[in-house]
Amino acid sequence: MKKLLFFLFLSFFTLSSAQVRNEINIPDIMGYKTLKCDFHMHTVFSDGLVWPTVRVSEAYTEGLDVIAITDHIEYRPHKSDMPAASHNRSYELAEASAIASGILLIRGSEITRAMAPGHSNALFLSDCNALDVPAWQDAFKAAKAQNAFIFWNHPGWDAQQPDTTRWFKEHTELYNAGLMQGIEVVNGPEYFPEAHRWCLEKKLTMLGNTDVHEPLAFKDGKHRTMTLVFATERTQEAIKDALINRRTVVYLDDKLIGEERYLNALFHGSIEILKTEKTSTQYRITVKNNSDIPFYLHKTAHNPDLVYFRDYTLEPHSQHTITVKLTKGITGGDVNFEITNLLVEPGKGLQIRFPI
Repeated sequence: MKKLLFFLFLSFFTLSSAQVRNEINIPDIMGYKTLKCDFHMHTVFSDGLVWPTVRVSEAYTEGLDVIAITDHIEYRPHKSDMPAASHNRSYELAEASAIASGILLIRGSEITRAMAPGHSNALFLSDCNALDVPAWQDAFKAAKAQNAFIFWNHPGWDAQQPDTTRWFKEHTELYNAGLMQGIEVVNGPEYFPEAHRWCLEKKLTMLGNTDVHEPLAFKDGKHRTMTLVFATERTQEAIKDALINRRTVVYLDDKLIGEERYLNALFHGSIEILKTEKTSTQYRITVKNNSDIPFYLHKTAHNPDLVYFRDYTLEPHSQHTITVKLTKGITGGDVNFEITNLLVEPGKGLQIRFPI
């Protein structure tokens, strides 16, 4: 009880402090708006340690556009200290603050069951209480009856999968019934390559969320794990459409994880070719990175008569010159790189080229 009261005091103190929004500079792509989202977090109305409005305050400060508070349906350890007759309570308490802050707040809940099927989040609910039923199958059906978007949380969580990250027959059952539309490829700081592969193979939406329970505080330029959603407009309907149609990329530390088409668009939308210079012996490309994302370039297979350094880093908001020596009379070709922090599949970065 004392610990809970301490964190509640800290939460209210944080909320009352002057807020400065830290905008995240990532380009809009392919005619869509790039929205920064976190669809998995907790408050005192399940096993979190902050008041719901604090989650809104944190999201505003950290440059997010969209959040979902997803308190557990089945697990509420603070219930005796923080009673609530409704599983909608955290949403109701945060709604006015979200509107005032310009944060889109999505109503959601976490279906909290043993493995399998484990934990899943249901978003865009109209009534979270309908999910409070004994059988896990009925909880998922209740979410689907409200046209929810449902995704599997932290599939490789050690507490439920201590030895290996497995796909169970229950997940096949959910997948075949349209009751699993996405998977958390990243939960907090943890990346699940198996989930990344499943999303690619089964055409499921990739998500990355904090699953935060305690107050959040990021320093030294770090950011929270988030899902980049490519939506036609900044509305809940457009966000839901983007999630259903898999228009997402996961942003973890300095990594982007997603489908090749979106990572390619993000890279080319972030960089600007300032100038090119060519002589008989060399070719120089001056590139500026206009985004907050660094890009780590590693040389790949190329014509050996084009000689250039093995590795380059395009730091955020900086420019860099790539110098290519032209030997043996060669006059053209491709300068090829893998961007190692843009993962198109586990262990494989985005392939790009600069033509001469």
